[in-house]
Amino acid sequence: MDSQQKKRITPDYITDLNENEIFVFGSNLEGAHGGGAAKTAYRKFGAVWGQGTGLQGQSYGIPTMHGGVEAIKPYVDEFIAFAGKNPSLKFLVTRVGCGIAGFQEEEIAPLFADATTLENVWLPLGFWEILDE
Repeated sequence: MDSQQKKRITPDYITDLNENEIFVFGSNLEGAHGGGAAKTAYRKFGAVWGQGTGLQGQSYGIPTMHGGVEAIKPYVDEFIAFAGKNPSLKFLVTRVGCGIAGFQEEEIAPLFADATTLENVWLPLGFWEILDE
């Protein structure tokens, strides 16, 4: 892992955000933000009940509860494109899909490979470790 990547590691626990920071969380298509990081996004960072995808206040939802990795990939790709078009925002990606959705980091991290080139996207340490192998 190079030094630039080390600087872009999402904290394990996010309790506050700066004005330009976005909390990226695993959601469900229905936008029922009842547990895990989705609950935090809803309670603290402006996630909208009933909206499962995209930018919502200071949060960004990536659906992970509706199928396998192949079903999640288009939403991750959409997020990466969005982050690329919004360089003034800092995206703090949580362990998307690795909590309630039940995926392993080894399954999800490769979906974020293209995000490693974006200086405004921070990833969990476990994702970096997998992507650096």
